[in-house]
This record gives sequence, C-alpha cells and structure tokens, in this order.
Amino acid sequence: MKDSNFLKEKNARSLWHPMAHPADSLQNPPTIITGASGVKIKDVDGHEVVDAVGGLWNVNLGFSNQPIKDAISAQLDTLPYYSTFRGTTNDKVIELSELLRDFFEPDGLTRAFYTSGGSDSVETALRLARQYHKVKGDAGRTKFLSLKKGYHGTHMGGASVNGNANFRTQYEPLLPGCYHIPAPYTYRNPFNETDPERLAQLCLQAMEDEIAFQGANTIAAMIMEPILGAGGVIPPHESFMPGVREICSKHGILLIADEVITAFGRTGGWTGSRYWGVQPDFMCTAKAITNGYFPFGAVMIADHVVETFEKDTTGAAAIGHGYTYSGHPVGAAAAVACMEETLRLKVNENAAARGAELFAGLQKLATEHDIIGDVRGGHGLMCALELVSDRATKASVDKKTIGTLQEVAYQNGAMVRVSGPNVIMSPPLVLTSEDVQTILSALKAGFAAV
Repeated sequence: MKDSNFLKEKNARSLWHPMAHPADSLQNPPTIITGASGVKIKDVDGHEVVDAVGGLWNVNLGFSNQPIKDAISAQLDTLPYYSTFRGTTNDKVIELSELLRDFFEPDGLTRAFYTSGGSDSVETALRLARQYHKVKGDAGRTKFLSLKKGYHGTHMGGASVNGNANFRTQYEPLLPGCYHIPAPYTYRNPFNETDPERLAQLCLQAMEDEIAFQGANTIAAMIMEPILGAGGVIPPHESFMPGVREICSKHGILLIADEVITAFGRTGGWTGSRYWGVQPDFMCTAKAITNGYFPFGAVMIADHVVETFEKDTTGAAAIGHGYTYSGHPVGAAAAVACMEETLRLKVNENAAARGAELFAGLQKLATEHDIIGDVRGGHGLMCALELVSDRATKASVDKKTIGTLQEVAYQNGAMVRVSGPNVIMSPPLVLTSEDVQTILSALKAGFAAV
C-alpha cells in the first residue's frame, strides 16, 4: 500500500465520488478508510471507529466474516467467471438459487434473476413488470407508481421512479409514465397529519385517486420500500403496505418491493415485506446478499408471474435483458456463504434487540437537544435523526452544522451518515450493546459541539 502522505496528497484528485460535488471532494477530501474488522473501520491515520453506516446498509455480518472470504477465495481457484446467458450456467448459482427459493418461500417468491447490484435489480423488476403485462396480452400497462421520498437506485428507470429531486433534476427528462404519491412521512406531509394510521389512509386514498386519474389499465406496477431508507428512514404505519398490496391486487397492478436495504434481517424480520405481512410480485435485493464483499443482486419473482412467463407459447416471454455478471460464480459463492452465516447467526433477532436499544438512546438524546426535530426507528437497525434549527417551524439545520456534528461524532468513535438534514444509522446486524453505547456517546459529543 502507498504511504499515508501519498494517499492524502492524491485524495480526490483522480476520481469523482458518487453523490458528491466534484469540487467539494477536492476542497474537503474524503476520509480514507484503509482497514476494517468486525463492526469497526480504521482510517489512514489509524483512527478506529464503529461503523454506524454498515458500509452502505450492506455489511450486515461485519467486515471480517471468514466463511464468506474463504468462499470467495475457493471459488476464484475453481471457476473465477463464466456467463449464465442462454446455454450455460455454473454450479454455485444453482446452489444459491435453491437456498434463495427456500428463504423467500414465505414471501411467495420462487425464482431468481441475478444482477450486479441494487440499481440493476430495480431496472430488472421494472422491465419484467412491463413484459409480464405484454405476455398476458395487456400491453397498455406501461406506467409506474412510486412514493415521494422513495429511493430506487440510479439507473434511468430507478431515477424515474425515485421520489427525491436530488436524484432526478440534473438528468431529466427521465422515463415517461412515472407518477408519485405522498409518502406516509408523519413529520412532514402535505396533509399536515401527525397520526400515523390516519396518514397511511390518506396516502392510500391518494394512490387510489392517482390510479383513477391515470386509468388502472395503463399502470404496470407500484414500486416501494417497506421502510423508506435513503429518504431518511421513514417507517409507515403497519396498515400501509398491506393497504398498497390490496389496492394493487384490486386493480391488476404488480407490487414491486424494493428490499435492497431491508431484505436479510435489517428490519428485525427476514424481509421488510414479511415484516408487514405482505407478499409482493417482485422483490429487489442486493447489498447484504454478499455482505458487500462482492457486487451482486437478485430479483425474486412470485409464483403467478413465473407461471405466466413459463407457460407462454408465443415467444413474448423470452427475456431480452441481462448483465455480463448475472449469476457470477464468485458472487454466488459469496452469497451462499453469506446466507448460511446470516441464518446461523439469526441476525434478524439481534437487529431487533440492538435496534430497540439504539432507538431508545436516540429518543433520550432528543429530550436533551432541541436541534433534534424527529427521531425515526423502532424497526430493527434502521434509525435516523432529523435536525432542525427551530422545532416550531421545522426549519432544517444548515449544512455546516450537520457536517460539524458528523465530524465530531467520528472523532469520538462512530461513523454516521449525513443526508440532507438527516443523520442516518444502519450499522452491521452483529452489533453489540457496547457498540450501541459507543454510537450514542459519539453522537452526544457531536450534539454538545453544535
């Protein structure tokens, strides 16, 4: 490895960083992470902290899971790559597919289509949803519904159904036929409704209104996160996702669950859909499927969709879509090992327990600091603090203030993520109670500083 002086001198000079202004990265060079173990990361200066971001929502099992590393190494020695395009496959992807079939059986999902990551998975689900209707002879169903504040990756289709202008404005015009309904965001919503159950019903009615306006027979699918993640950790009322499922079924609209974040235990349930008692038609997964150790994803497909495609005799169901790395044998080997470890460690149970501790600690912080306008969490290890300069008006804090809080928290032992006015936490699911206290202590120091 190059020495620290070289790394610091060259930092941000030769690459553009995702989700950042290129000039900002030059003026404020990013933290250089050079090592990690367990739930902790270490920077170029040797400073070690608890990673309360979990890589990027994906390192559920921590940074040093030996079975996954061993599986990757062994697969590289036997079959480092081969295509799964028509006519060939590999042993590991077959093994993984059977594991996923068993894992997702309670969600009613029995086939996998492999991708290279979350954005790929969303793009795949949108395409297959349109194709499903064409196979059924209902080619007029091409439109998509989604939630404002929802996040669905960065491909053209995903950006089009994204519900945040930051990921849309500079790339418009996007895919036509995408319409957004209000999110069940209790702290800020167009109805000024503070009761979560009542708000859920208002949002569902808005969905019905939009369907009536567009025409149900023009809509292919509704895509949603069971708990909105990148939009600021927005958990809906328990009635919301079942209500969406009911409306979709009534109108012949497919439901795509974007579980790139929530699948594999993060909510305290094995999937976010299962957590709310819903069976989607497609489920987008990635991130934790390989613990972040290899770029990989899968779209899981419901029985009735499978039947429609596999019984087609017209040729309309031939899938003209895929990726060079779909079903990559090294990624599949990593995912097999990751699935086995995920189940063995019962990380969903630890996520629920540690998430409750973290949420309680954040609620206590809110009683001590008026800058905290809203505390969101209570559903596994997904938590966020929304910061305000005035609780009465809910005016957001300035960028400098939240940046200072993030930096002080880092110096005091925890990496947290800042997105707009939100401080987001999505730590590994193998977190301990001691790690939770480290995160809370670091945040307390950050709030004292601002």
